[in-house]
Amino acid sequence: MTTHVNPALTPTDAERPRMRPDTDVDLSVFDGQRERAAAIVARYPEPRSALLPLLHLVQYVEGHVSRAGVAFCADILDITPAEVSAVATFYTMYKREPVGEHLVSVCTNTLCAALGGDDIYAAVRERLGGIGHEETAWPPGEAGTSGEPGAPGSLTIEHAECLAACDLAPVLTVNYEFYDRQTVDSAVGIIEALQRGEKPHPTRGAPLTDFRRIELLLAGFFDDPEVGGAAANAGPSADEATLRGATLAEERGWTAPPMPDASPDRPTEAVDLPGGAS
Repeated sequence: MTTHVNPALTPTDAERPRMRPDTDVDLSVFDGQRERAAAIVARYPEPRSALLPLLHLVQYVEGHVSRAGVAFCADILDITPAEVSAVATFYTMYKREPVGEHLVSVCTNTLCAALGGDDIYAAVRERLGGIGHEETAWPPGEAGTSGEPGAPGSLTIEHAECLAACDLAPVLTVNYEFYDRQTVDSAVGIIEALQRGEKPHPTRGAPLTDFRRIELLLAGFFDDPEVGGAAANAGPSADEATLRGATLAEERGWTAPPMPDASPDRPTEAVDLPGGAS
C-alpha cells in the first residue's frame, strides 16, 4: 500500500522543533571545563568532529560518561543527546558507570589467552573479590557498590579482546599503559601494589598516573600540568624486540623493492567506477 503525504502538512527542517539537550540536567560540574571544551572544538573544521575527545574530557571530570556528560557534549556541539549517546555507547573506552582510580585491562584474545591471559584474568578477579568485567573493587579488594568512585586504591577490571602487543604476550594495561610478558604472580603483584597506593612503572611508556588524568591526556591536553606535562610522553613506546627487524634492516642496508610501474595493484590507466568516479 502506498502512503501519500500532503507536502503542505509536512514541516520543513526549519519549522521542525529541534531536539535540544536535556534542560533539567545540572551541568555545573563542568563549569570549569568550558575553556578546555572550546579549545577541543577549535581543533576541528566541524564542531561535531570534536565529540570523541570531548567525551574523554567528560570522563576526566566524572570518571565516566553520565547523563550530565551527555548533555554537556550536546550543549557544546549543538547536537542532540541521542547523537552523543550513540557514540558513547559504541566505543568501549567510554564507560557508563564510574571507574575506579585505575582501570585494569587484561588481554584475553587468542595469543595472550594461549600464553596465560585467561589465568591472569581469573587470578586478578579473585584478588579483587570475584568481581567481573567492568566492575569495581574498593580496598581491601572486596567487591561491592560502596565506596567513592575513583577513591585511592579502587580498581575497575575489564577483559580486553586485543591490546595490540601480541609479540609481548601476555599483557595487561593499567590506564592504557602497558605491562608486558606477565605471569599470574606478576599481575597479582601489580594489583596489590595499586591497592597500596603505589604506581609501578609500566614496561613501556610514561610513568603511571590514574584513570582520570589519562583521560585528560586522551582529550588532547598533552602539556597540561595535570597530566604531568612533558613526563606524560616520556619513556619508550616500543619494545626492543618489536623493533629488531627494522634495526637489522637499517644496519645492513636492506630496503624493500620498489613497486613496478605497472602491476595488478597499480593500474596504468584510470579505472571507471560506479557513479562516474575514477
